[in-house]
Amino acid sequence: MLDEVRDAFGMSGATAGLLTSLPVLAFALFGALAPTAARVVGVHRVTLLALLVVGGGLLGRSTTDSETLFLVLSLLALAGMAMANVLLPSLVKLHFPDRIGAMTAAYTTALAVGLTASLALTVPVAEAAGSWRTGLGVWAVLALLAALPWLGLVAHDRRPPDGPAGRAVRYLDVARTPLGIAMAVFFGLQSLQAYAVFGWFAQLWRDSGWSPTAAGLLVALIAGVSIPLSLWLPRLLASRENPLGVLLAVIACYPIGYGGMLVAPYSLAPLWAVLVGTAACTFPLILTLVGLRARTAEGTATLSAFTQSAGYLLAALGPFAIGVVHDATGGWDWPVALLLVLSLPLGLLAAYVAKPHAIEDQLDRRAPERVAS
Repeated sequence: MLDEVRDAFGMSGATAGLLTSLPVLAFALFGALAPTAARVVGVHRVTLLALLVVGGGLLGRSTTDSETLFLVLSLLALAGMAMANVLLPSLVKLHFPDRIGAMTAAYTTALAVGLTASLALTVPVAEAAGSWRTGLGVWAVLALLAALPWLGLVAHDRRPPDGPAGRAVRYLDVARTPLGIAMAVFFGLQSLQAYAVFGWFAQLWRDSGWSPTAAGLLVALIAGVSIPLSLWLPRLLASRENPLGVLLAVIACYPIGYGGMLVAPYSLAPLWAVLVGTAACTFPLILTLVGLRARTAEGTATLSAFTQSAGYLLAALGPFAIGVVHDATGGWDWPVALLLVLSLPLGLLAAYVAKPHAIEDQLDRRAPERVAS
């Protein structure tokens, strides 16, 4: 719906680039605050509040006539998404410490179903209602429904934590570890790919000759591929002593898919969508690794916060850069080639994060250094 939103507000190309960059900016800023908010308010309360904020932001932006307020309310909704998304790995670690792969598979599959549904149905709903506002605003209902089960979980935040209290795992401590940095860069490069794809590929396929509805369905295909794979791959990765082979097989689909798009962007578009969608399953795999690379729920929350918030700062360059390169070249070959090049370092990073080590181990090794200094 990007063209319709731009026409409604008279958005410039730069503002449209900012709009498609808001998700990563919100996740970078508000994701970093999630562990602190969870310690102060309670992880279940923060998750409930986040979902209510998502619903309010989505509903509000669909009714405003102000471009500025549309951007602000979009940011508000995304802030709620960021807080909840960062805390989900720690909630899995807290409630299902022995089933990280299975439960990560469950919730990332739910994410894939929701994403696919929104990509496939937003345009048809808007066309049926005769307004892009309805197409975007209807998703507020889903966010508010998703908040209901958390009403029964807020009581958990009044209970003392189980087990002995350990040294607090702080955000800046994780930021100084090699594992934390590698996870953040890995997540950032993967998210750069995802947000560029979901922000611009519908327009790419519209410009290639596909109708708006068909272009939306092609992007929905990218998301849809991840539904069965998200249910299987995290469990496969968690069951492997060395998960590097799984990571490399998935990552390799990026350069293959992008290379195909440069050769036949229209005629074989569904095939390239399937390959890019397969590669995008790097996202649930790295979320699984967040749970596997920490020993405690607090460590998981802080590693998740740093991985996602710092990673999204890097990823924020993706949608904006693709828009700038597209405007400068007047076509899509150079933007796609740029994405291909940026996918290559993912293999090197995978080789490091696949090694069996925990963030607490690297924090413990740094403790004597702080004492000595």
